[in-house]
Amino acid sequence: MNAGFALMTDFYEFTMAAGYFENRFNPKATFELYCHTLPHQRSYLLVCGLRDIIQYITRLKFSTAEVKYLKSLPVFQNVSKGFFEYLRAFKFSGDVWAMPEGEVCFANEPILQIEAPIIEAQILETYLLSMINIQTLVASKAARIVRAAQYDGTARPVIDFGSRRAHGPEAGVLAARGAYVGGCLGTSNVLAGHRYNIPVLGTMAHSWVQAFDNEETAFRNYQNIFPRHTVLLVDTYNTLQAVRRAAAFKKAFSGVRLDSGDLLALSVRVRRILDRAGRSDVKIIASGNLDEYKIQTLVKNKAPIDIFGVGTEMVVSGDAPSLDLTYKLVQLETKQGTVSYTAKLSCGKHTIPGRKQVYRMFDAKQQLKKDMITLAGESAPVHARPLLAPVIRRGRPLKALPSLADARTRAEDSLRPIPSCFLRLERPSVYPVEYSPEIMAVSRAVQQRGRRRAGR
Repeated sequence: MNAGFALMTDFYEFTMAAGYFENRFNPKATFELYCHTLPHQRSYLLVCGLRDIIQYITRLKFSTAEVKYLKSLPVFQNVSKGFFEYLRAFKFSGDVWAMPEGEVCFANEPILQIEAPIIEAQILETYLLSMINIQTLVASKAARIVRAAQYDGTARPVIDFGSRRAHGPEAGVLAARGAYVGGCLGTSNVLAGHRYNIPVLGTMAHSWVQAFDNEETAFRNYQNIFPRHTVLLVDTYNTLQAVRRAAAFKKAFSGVRLDSGDLLALSVRVRRILDRAGRSDVKIIASGNLDEYKIQTLVKNKAPIDIFGVGTEMVVSGDAPSLDLTYKLVQLETKQGTVSYTAKLSCGKHTIPGRKQVYRMFDAKQQLKKDMITLAGESAPVHARPLLAPVIRRGRPLKALPSLADARTRAEDSLRPIPSCFLRLERPSVYPVEYSPEIMAVSRAVQQRGRRRAGR
């Protein structure tokens, strides 16, 4: 774990942790992380970020300098040195259950489940929410964009071009990972390529073309160095003239990129110029403020575009830039094994108590039918697939970290059986997620208990 990650959390996590410690209150707690309401025009999310979370949880430690800093804060002046010794020796000792990376999930379904002494589980909250937010958000957006690019059934790759528009350099790297899980061919982010083994792709900037005396010289100088990987950016000056120049080259090149203008009209004319010059093998790549709606319109109108490069709208998920994720305490357990269910009862933010399992059910055609949320100990519904599985036991990973390739494959497989009405870009149907009678009975009992407490 990189230095400083232990403090990458909200301040109140530490004040609560100190409060629990000083009150000698550290029962086994279960927290669940889920998306309360889905973003506008969304009916599903793709789970992403689990690999980084497992690494964070299992490697989390506090350095001497980090503990010294916390101890120096005025709010901790009445906290005993025992708490800071506790932090210095901190090691997560609990269990984690999770949906696999790449799995489709819906509103209110637990994505992560943390079972640990309450101090340990509390400290994790901010980092877990942040990591799931960025990667799940982008993976889900990428899946929409990739689907739009294949609207007519033709496979058209999508490339992540968004690092420079991400909310910080590290966000760009994590977004590239999420985009790859969501189905993108690769990324322009070199660190993401190095860290996660994602294919790295790119063309050239307008500055390259502007740096030389003329456009033809710029193209040839690039082509001489990268003969099998030359994609020419053709809209620095005059797009169609640039394409005619490139089409006249004797040497082969792989593609041209359109980054501005009327992409439908330009792509039609560019394709015609290339084909007449015997360059039918040259691909047309389109970029420039694209999103799933613009891409779907281009595909519907038969734009001869072979590859889409998407930047800002993907890495910041422009139309839905955050997820309504929450991390809530759902039950406590004493050392004697007595379970106390807990829930938040405030209007509009009511939570469902109890450690849970999510089951997925399919119809006769193996398409998604509905999901059922149950208490963890309930019997599974007939012919249902459980989605939450243990990934950390007693502080140790249960198996090798999930591979990025597996997450990407799972995303593709989990999207395939979703009926098209839930995949529409606009006005998608709401997927049915039900609660079992047992869990609803527990929820009613907790509500009644809460009302009695509030009336005191």
